[in-house]
Amino acid sequence: MVQGVLRGRLVLLRHGQTVWSETGQYTGRTDIPLTQTGCIQAKDAGKRIREFLAGPGAGASAAFHVYVSPLKRAQDTAQLAGLGEYTVDDGLAEFDYGPAEGRTRSQVAKAIGEKTWNIWDRGPLTLPSALQGIRHEMLPEYGEITINNGVGESVEMAAARTRQVIQRAVTALEAGEDVICVAHAHILRILATQWLGLQPEAARMFELGTARFCVLSWHHEDRVISGWNL
Repeated sequence: MVQGVLRGRLVLLRHGQTVWSETGQYTGRTDIPLTQTGCIQAKDAGKRIREFLAGPGAGASAAFHVYVSPLKRAQDTAQLAGLGEYTVDDGLAEFDYGPAEGRTRSQVAKAIGEKTWNIWDRGPLTLPSALQGIRHEMLPEYGEITINNGVGESVEMAAARTRQVIQRAVTALEAGEDVICVAHAHILRILATQWLGLQPEAARMFELGTARFCVLSWHHEDRVISGWNL
């Protein structure tokens, strides 16, 4: 850290509402759009974030950097939020749910003959290959989409990606500049655990609603959460 410079803040913004965020279907790499409600949420989130950045705790530098997932729903959120130019960061792509993609928890559980299933206890890599393949589904007011149920990734693999995102952000943060990451619920929750030095499975305890943001920062030399689900 540069002596005498207030560290910046790492702001994590989840994209706005999609059809699948309402139905509870796992939405990883399928590039579905925001709903009309999601677009409104994104605009409102941008206003709230700008007010936050200009409020108490703002450093001497007004500069901020924006990193965005390669998926459309996140990029549209960043644009509608009015965050300006951004850098696409593949490390912020949503968790790869593999065979669970486009399915609900109950559908996955039924398919494997169990009462429940989630990515924290038994991740996508444990699911049978019979659930893999290419499927198609109709989205209301949008049309047909293609769902690729691949192999997926582990929580540890996703966490490794987020550690790289943090590493890229730290230089700006330590120079007193804020960094905004616009992405998805699971990957941002996992990123928060890596900021705090927790096991990635601890992300299950952090709820993050659509178009809500959280703030990661420092208290003295400790990395902390200074705001969540704002």
